[in-house]
Amino acid sequence: MRIIQNPVKITPVAPLNPSKIEATNPINSFEQVLIDKISSNGQIKFSKHASMRLNSRNICFTNEQLKKLEKGIKKAEEKGIKDSLVLMDKVALVVNIKKRTVVTAMDSSQTNETVFTNIDGAVIV
Repeated sequence: MRIIQNPVKITPVAPLNPSKIEATNPINSFEQVLIDKISSNGQIKFSKHASMRLNSRNICFTNEQLKKLEKGIKKAEEKGIKDSLVLMDKVALVVNIKKRTVVTAMDSSQTNETVFTNIDGAVIV
């Protein structure tokens, strides 16, 4: 059993509802993108799927681990990676770099003989 100091609770992000954005009016679309960017404030988000996986697999992150994940995302961004596998402290995370959103996660016990798809790069932190 692993003891984690200051565990960070992972909460899912609500998916963007395209019906709320009027595609015919570019100003509303721009306004929505701007609001989304300001509200996200560059923070790492966890999709509903990733949150469920983290909870079901008893994976918690400390503040230090979240900083390492942020560092990995920045490295991937610098290299132009769009969807990355981030390997960190025996945890594998698939991250959409542009949206700064963790898509799924698993610990080392589930990564044996696993194929990761829909990624264009990997970062080890």
